[in-house]
Amino acid sequence: MKNELQELYGNIDIYLFDQLLKGTYDDCQSVIDVGCGGGRNIVYFLKNGYDVFGIDPNAGTIEAVKGLSLKLAPLNLLENFVVANAEDMPFSDAAFDLAICSAVLHFAKDNAHFDAMLNSIWRVIKPGGYLFARLASDIGIETQVRDMGNGRYLLPDGSERFLVNEQTLLRYTHKLGGQLHEPIKTTNVQNLRCMTTWCLRKL
Repeated sequence: MKNELQELYGNIDIYLFDQLLKGTYDDCQSVIDVGCGGGRNIVYFLKNGYDVFGIDPNAGTIEAVKGLSLKLAPLNLLENFVVANAEDMPFSDAAFDLAICSAVLHFAKDNAHFDAMLNSIWRVIKPGGYLFARLASDIGIETQVRDMGNGRYLLPDGSERFLVNEQTLLRYTHKLGGQLHEPIKTTNVQNLRCMTTWCLRKL
């Protein structure tokens, strides 16, 4: 059973898997994974006829994900996968039904960089489309992180990340013209770090 699930979904983010189980993206056709890495979150989409795109700043990673696409979905265009940064995506406005951005936004250098990345991602989502984001936050560990300035914090696990809180996410939801279609959910990993799931629909 484990091997069957892995074959169907890959090493998918569990909260993205939750959205698939709920049928949230059943009417989507085009998907972009922003910071796609080796493609862990796009196996299901490749195997189920979606038009799948991906960007990553690492050229070697993009070559690997092209190989994955060729293996799982030979008709999916290899030029859909591009070496690029989240804040400067080479795609037209309103190009995608769904943008996935898992464990990327917390690498923002500062507040301006976070804003640029998020606005760039939002730009390429169609009206009625979706953003699935997972990012580090201070929700639940507010007193255990050290402010390093410009939105970046030192976490108890020793890493330094750009962190958001609930107020930041709600403010951006309103500013972007989005709507939460799921409550904001946060996983606390033994008070060492927290990861928050932010699921929006573009109005």
